[in-house]
Amino acid sequence: MTQTMRAVEVGSDESLKISTLERPEPKGGEVLLRVKAFGVNRGDLLQRKGFYPSPKGASPLMGLEACGVVEAVGPDADRWSVGDRVCCIVPGGGYAEYAVVDSGSCLPLPDDVTFEQGASLAETMMTVWTNVFDVCALKRGETFLVHGGTSGIGASAIQMAKAWGCKVLTTAGSKEKCIAAETFGADRAINYKEEDFVEIAKAEGGVDVILDMVGGDYVAKNMDILNRMGRLVNIAYMSGSKVELNMMPVMIKRLTITGSTLRARSAEEKRQVRDGLERDFWHMLGEDKINPVVFKVFELEEIEAAHELMQSSQHIGKIVVRTGA
Repeated sequence: MTQTMRAVEVGSDESLKISTLERPEPKGGEVLLRVKAFGVNRGDLLQRKGFYPSPKGASPLMGLEACGVVEAVGPDADRWSVGDRVCCIVPGGGYAEYAVVDSGSCLPLPDDVTFEQGASLAETMMTVWTNVFDVCALKRGETFLVHGGTSGIGASAIQMAKAWGCKVLTTAGSKEKCIAAETFGADRAINYKEEDFVEIAKAEGGVDVILDMVGGDYVAKNMDILNRMGRLVNIAYMSGSKVELNMMPVMIKRLTITGSTLRARSAEEKRQVRDGLERDFWHMLGEDKINPVVFKVFELEEIEAAHELMQSSQHIGKIVVRTGA
């Protein structure tokens, strides 16, 4: 193995540059991953602007998920061996040819899944599992709504909820995106630019669990359409986190409103999420129940274009970058 690696750094003017850095070494329960591909996430755009730094002790580089081959194993790492193909979440450092990863944050890459496809899976599916199926305890037969059904998380949420035996509603911003969301398994995709999702959700019998990334005025609207004992979880607030609410529906309908992030959780917490996802859903990959949804693959030298596409919100599914490592 080379002692150096190529990695993406952020310049003082927020531009992206490919630098040559020292390759990290795995410690304790970590493994060293030769990164074949990594996913691009909206959190990367925030980190680039200085708003979402890596947790203390993590790599300062961007990158929340990666896929590749185990090259070395730390002294306390379990399960993985050199040569294993894995995909994983990382608290930072995915934008590089090598990354150190806690062994409990890795999942086995199925034989028929490419590295590029694998780079689209871990962050989205772990986020959905911990929020929708663990915290909100979505049950078979309930109605689930995910806003942004053609985002990477949205595409995974639709497929996972449908495979779980739920009725699935989603919102999207164009006819093309609504059609795509329904091909993922949504029973009803609502074009929020032309239709009132509150009116349609009520006509569909209301909703039991909502996964929301929008926030803003969606918070009150979500509370309005939740059924008795309904659960709302926010994982982002793209339209703002400061809202004015009438909290009476929370009491009357006995609602649960929660939220979470995944990045800053402890290694043990991430291992629990990994284990739950692997137990409940990982076997569905390749069974035509859950499939990777990759919109476009860029080369490492095209990282700026990958960020521009993410910023435009024109993609359907995941944006992935291939490292060439």
